Formats: sequence, C-alpha cells, structure tokens
Amino acid sequence: MTARRATPASLVLVALLVIPGVLACGPGSSSPQATDYSLAAHWLALPIAPAPTYPVDVFYLYPTAWTSTDSNPQICAIDEPTMLVQAPQAYARQATAFETVGNVYAPFYRQDNLSSVDRWNVIAGIPTLDATAAFDFYIQNFNEGRPFILVGHSQGATVLTNILSGYLRQNPAVLARMVAAYVIGSPITAQFLAQNPQLKFATGADDVGVIVSWNTEGPGVVPGTSPVLYGMVGLVINPISWTRTAEQVPASQGLGSFMPSLVGKSVVWGPVGQQVCDARIDAVNGVLICTTAPQDLMDLVDKASGFPKGVYHTFDIPFFYANLGQNAAVRVQRYLGHELAAR
Repeated sequence: MTARRATPASLVLVALLVIPGVLACGPGSSSPQATDYSLAAHWLALPIAPAPTYPVDVFYLYPTAWTSTDSNPQICAIDEPTMLVQAPQAYARQATAFETVGNVYAPFYRQDNLSSVDRWNVIAGIPTLDATAAFDFYIQNFNEGRPFILVGHSQGATVLTNILSGYLRQNPAVLARMVAAYVIGSPITAQFLAQNPQLKFATGADDVGVIVSWNTEGPGVVPGTSPVLYGMVGLVINPISWTRTAEQVPASQGLGSFMPSLVGKSVVWGPVGQQVCDARIDAVNGVLICTTAPQDLMDLVDKASGFPKGVYHTFDIPFFYANLGQNAAVRVQRYLGHELAAR
C-alpha cells in the first residue's frame, strides 16, 4: 500500500479520499467485523514510505468526531461525513504536538455518538474492535520493531484503555516497546491499574512504559457532575511540572497552548505562543484544576461543545500542547538511552 505523511494542511484531503467501506454497525449486531486497515483510505495519517523519519512512532486516536441527535447509542460508519471533517480538526489541535517526536499513525475508526446510555460498554464494542485491528495492523505492517507512543483523547483515550488492558496485556513483547501512553480525557483509576499489573502510572517527567492522564476542570465544578468522568476518580499528573503533588503551578512555567480565536465569523485554532492555563491537581476528585483559562475563548467553544461550565474537556490537550511535545521528547530520549545501555 502507498503510505503518506499527513500534515495539518493535507489532513482534509486525506479525509476526502476515504471511500465507503464498512457500514454502520449497531452495538447489538452479531459478529461485527473490524474495518479493513489494509486500505490507505481508512487511515487519517500515515508517514511517508519507505523510511520513517524518526526512530519512534506515535499511534493516535482522536476524540468523538461526529454527532447524532439520537439519545440512544449509535455507531457511525467508517465513512461518516462529519467524522471525516472533524477528525482531521482534532488531529490538528492534538496530534501535531507529537509530530516533531515520532512518526504519527492515526486510523479512522467507527465511533459511538454522545449518548450517555451505557457509553463505556458501547465504546468497548465496535470502536475498540476497530482501533485494536488498526493497532495490530500497524504493529504487523508498519512498526518494524520501533518503540512507540500511544496518544488518545476522550473516546480515543477510553479506547486506549481497552487496548492497554486487552491487546497489550496479551502481547507483552509489544508492551515492552511502549515509551508512554498519553490517555487524556478519560480516567485511569487505581482499580484499573490493580486489575492490570502490567501497567503503571507516571510519577515524573521521564519515566517510561507509563500511563499519563488528566481531566481538566475550572474551579467550582460540583464533584460528580462532569459527564466525561463516568463517576470515576482517576489518577492525575500535572502536565506543567510533571509531578503528582498538589501545588498550583503557574502558567508562566508552561511552554505554550494551542487555542481558538475568532476570525470573522469563524473559530480558528492555532498556537498562541504562551501558556494560558495554570495547573493544580485535585487528587480527591481526580481532576486537574485550571484557574486562569481565558473565559472569552472558553465561551467560543462551550457554545458548541455542550459540556457544563467549567468542564474544560475540549482543552485537555490544547492547554498543554507544547508541554506535551516536549515531555514526549524527554521520555523518548530516556527510553532510547535505556535501549542503548541494554545492548
């Protein structure tokens, strides 16, 4: 198959090249089949063949990128038009943070809608089936034994937890090549880690083979009211200081955010050259608290997001965009150093 490296400018073109493949398949369907990832059209981003640029790969799963008005769970088709538009937009404000660190592989995958009905279990069905098939195809055909980073946000992060506890538990030799898993916008609980002793949560800026996670809120959100936490209390690491202590780290210590601005009547995202958000861990409620978020920018997105006031879910990655890229580079350097020392 012909591979390509998708850039923010080319992502929409890649999306438009997707051809009708696997049709929508509901949660109750018998023996659903995974999407065929031998087709380049079922990939949002593939690096240029034959020689990848970096010695490390990044496997990225985008958040929910389509909407439906049905309050019941639904699964979109692999060629769902709104997903083909919104997935590249999510890539541009999230996955591009890692483009200077590794070769980014990002599949399209069939997704659950925003229904709150049994959503965790619905995502464990067809979305996880597709993403696992894509990851296995990547490992078997593209990876060539390189270390890799996992990145997912929201629904993509929930799917990653299933890959971590499923495919990677069953394939320890593959897990050993994982530099880190950035599972952002979906809780990683102590119970989950206890049930998966092969996994560990990050404790600092440069430990490897670890999970990195947080969910961002403003101050004053009533505990238990955030729809993105599923009522769970997750572990949190501070993405500015890369510590797990409770001190409030000012925005001045951050490296830069990727934020929306109003251009005419359109909302345009891009790097702002400064860090707009401070960060403090609330370990009791399992969230990352930001007190300096610019409310005018929040309002631009909140009108469309539907999240309660103070639930900064859309900004989990953009708030800390430059910190994420820099931290991934640190963890890669540490991993590759260990790898060389072992030879």
